[in-house]
Amino acid sequence: MIGSTIAQMAVQSGAQVTILDAMLPAYGGNLFNLQGIHDAIKFVLGDIRDAELVKSQIPGMDYIFSLAGQVSYVDSNTDPLLDLEINCKGHIQVLEACRQAKTKARLIFASSRFVYGKIDYNPVDEGHPFNCLSIYGIHKLAGEKYYRFYHEAYGLETVSVRIANPYGPRQQMKHSKYGILNWFIRLALEGKPLTIYGDGRQGRDYIFVEDLAEAMFALGLAPGTSGQVYNLGTGTGTPFIEMAHLVAAAVPGTQVQQVEWPADRYFVETGDYVSDIGKITGAVAWRPRTALKEGIARTVDYYRRYREKYW
Repeated sequence: MIGSTIAQMAVQSGAQVTILDAMLPAYGGNLFNLQGIHDAIKFVLGDIRDAELVKSQIPGMDYIFSLAGQVSYVDSNTDPLLDLEINCKGHIQVLEACRQAKTKARLIFASSRFVYGKIDYNPVDEGHPFNCLSIYGIHKLAGEKYYRFYHEAYGLETVSVRIANPYGPRQQMKHSKYGILNWFIRLALEGKPLTIYGDGRQGRDYIFVEDLAEAMFALGLAPGTSGQVYNLGTGTGTPFIEMAHLVAAAVPGTQVQQVEWPADRYFVETGDYVSDIGKITGAVAWRPRTALKEGIARTVDYYRRYREKYW
């Protein structure tokens, strides 16, 4: 979702774009995401765990959006070695390829709000303690430190963003292990109820994918941001149950129901989360533009039109 949205924007701005994707079934790679730009980009089927392939793609690049990853915090706890292989070793290989190539490219690394884990206060600024509650969060934090180290030790131009809760067109829709807002949209479009764990009062910061991509684009172009990490959200919290009702309103007839927390999910529940976005809005000329109700409506419309490409 994020990579293809950035690619669409980059092509529209006149960039020459190469996409490297392993197309692992669980993680959402979908060639339909590139509709309209297939002939304008170079697509490489490959994995960041393939060191030689990664090395071959670095020369000539000006910007590298480093988005590849194992993306399910649930799966990270049941298969931690896979998470380690992709989210740590894979990114070290990207950084090593850049170091060896002596590249001047700007690297923008996609980290996550999960590095914070259990939340002590809101809004959450970049100085919040790291109380990771998942292997995924631990490895994303390690990834940030790798990118910062390669900046300080070798002069690579690296920036990290801690993404809140992204949603929008082009996300995978086959399972609910990440991207719960989009999953709720699938359930609603299928006429199924939306299930809320607990009272649903936990707040979340939902950021529309186009706003997210514009922020990463802005950081890629901005001087003075190398070596830094930035929260990337909207700065606004929405109770989970309110989000569910917004989805239900966008797909009339959808029911919302509440149940107890399942044991495998409760222990990674972080509590309310709202991004403090003061650092990023102070560094670049960017602010989120898409209200949650509008973003949900646009996402519902997208999957109404292209459902067969994602189900």
